[in-house]
Formats: sequence, structure tokens, C-alpha cells
Amino acid sequence: MTTRDPENARRNANRKRWLALAIIAAVAATVLACGAPGGGGGGLTVRLSIATGGTGGVYYPYGGGIAKVISDNVDGVEATAEVTAGTVDNLKFIANRSADLAFGLADSIDDAANQRGVFADFGEVPLRGLAVLYDNYNHLVSVTATGIENVADLKDRVVSTGAPGSGTEVSAFRILEAAGVNPETDITRQSLGAAQSVDAIKDDKIDAFFFSGGLPTGAILDLASTPGRTIKVVPNGGTLPTLQEEYGSLVYHNSPIPPSVYPGMEDTVTVVAVSNVLVVHAEMDEELAYDLTRVLFDHHEELAAVHPMAAVLTLDTATAGSPIPFHDGAIRYYQEQGAWSE
Repeated sequence: MTTRDPENARRNANRKRWLALAIIAAVAATVLACGAPGGGGGGLTVRLSIATGGTGGVYYPYGGGIAKVISDNVDGVEATAEVTAGTVDNLKFIANRSADLAFGLADSIDDAANQRGVFADFGEVPLRGLAVLYDNYNHLVSVTATGIENVADLKDRVVSTGAPGSGTEVSAFRILEAAGVNPETDITRQSLGAAQSVDAIKDDKIDAFFFSGGLPTGAILDLASTPGRTIKVVPNGGTLPTLQEEYGSLVYHNSPIPPSVYPGMEDTVTVVAVSNVLVVHAEMDEELAYDLTRVLFDHHEELAAVHPMAAVLTLDTATAGSPIPFHDGAIRYYQEQGAWSE
């Protein structure tokens, strides 16, 4: 039989109590370091990731501008623009919560919302819109020396259909098929981003490339300004009726690229266009979604100075053309501005 030492028992109890307090303090410090979702009050910092695209397109500089106005004007929030492959990957990042905002093309967003195409086996992608930002133009770019005049001329050519995981790839495949060109068998396919495609054109490694982007797209502007090369922006608007029959009239429409956009263009070229939507997860805090929407308009001029495509955003256009519902926080902002008609 052992005799219990009261002093040892007291010391053991004290040690357990201090250990418990230390654990609680450590957990609290971790929570404070990580921030809390849904706002920046109480001295906490919320860090947001914006999934954009490649450095040669519009998404990345535009996303960088949005990140800056958020960080500068939403209390307690810091945002960073991240380089990505593009729309398809961006939407998956939103679904698995590895990004907080994302640029996305309406056709891929529609696929994600309805679990079609590349999203057929991915699972639910709970997206909500903040704003329809601008139109992406489906560029089909070559140089005059190749003799490519239309989409059908791509047969038996070496063609880049966009980076894997990009919205460009989705649109390119659909435009090719609408023109009677099988992207798997009728072309020698490369999968390059905009900047890499331009380098490949310059090195005569490909004959043409697709890129879905705003006007002007920096990488294409670089090609158009290259001495000894005359750019050829190939029309593809003739595929629109087939695309609309297959995918609906909301997703695709035609838009012109004026000759003033890229040096070397002689005439206006009509191409298939698709809306860009700034999206977030459906479970984003309403107040945060409200603030993110607000800064797009409160600091519109600052964003327009970053890239010309930001200048086209208006309260009227921001709510038209999205294939998914808008976030409640965004809706509240538009209602306050008298720009919500639903």
C-alpha cells in the first residue's frame, strides 16, 4: 500500500493546469495568425488568392489591379493575383477552396455548374458571380506567310489550342469542331499558352494558335509588332450558329476585332466571343462579397489604368450574361446602386 503525497499531487495538478493554458494560448495564436473568414475586423488579416491566367493574357494584369484595390481599400484584407493555366483550373481552385476569387469564361463556368465536359467527373463546383467583367475574344492567330484564311484551313497544320486547363482549350476545340475540323485527328496539336504560342510562331514551330483573351492581348500585340512578320487574325465568327445550337445563345456571341487593335491588321475581323465572369465560392461571407464587388466600381478608374479591358465594366454590363447566380453580397450592392432588375 502506498501513501499519497499531497504536495506531489498539488504540483502535478498545477503542471496540468499550466499545460492546458499553454495549449489554449497556442490555439488562439494560430487562429489570430491565420485570420478569420468573412471580413477584416478586430485586427485580423484575411488573405485572398485571385486565380487569373498566364502572364501573356489579360487576366493576370487585371487580376493584379483587382488585388491592389482590394488590399488598399478593404479593411483587414490582403489579396494576391496568382498565375494559373486559366479558367478550367481556376474553377477547380474555387471548388477546393485553394483560391478565393477567379476569372472564368462563361462557357466553362456553364459546364462546371452543370457538371459537363471536363467537369463531368469532377463533382459539384459551387460558384457565384460577382461581376461580368468583359468579353473574351477567341483569337485565331497566324501570320500571312502561312496562307491560312479560315478555320477549315487549319487541317493538316500544326496548331496550338491553348494551355491544358484553360478556357481557351475548351473554346478552341468547339470552334474547330463547328468548322468541321477534328482537333484530335485533323491537326497536329500543341498545348501552349499565349506567350509560348507567340514564341513558337516566331520560331516557325507552329502555323497558328488559339487564344481567348481581351483586347489587346499583350502576347499577340508582341507578335503583331515583330519586324518581318505580318500578323493574320483569322475570322471564326462563321461557326457561331453551330455553337449556339449546341451550347445555347447565352454562352457565345460574335464580336469584331477592329484593325486598330493589332499592327498589321487590314480589316475588321469577326470572332466568337464569350463573357468573362469574376467568380467566388458560394459560401463566401456576404459582407466580404459585398466589399469585393464595391471596390470594382469605387476604383474603376484605377483598374482601367491597369488594362483597357477594365474600362468596359459598368453597372449595366456587370449583371448581364452570367450563366450562374450572383452572390447575395454582390446582389445587395447592385440593388443599392439601382442596377439589379431581378
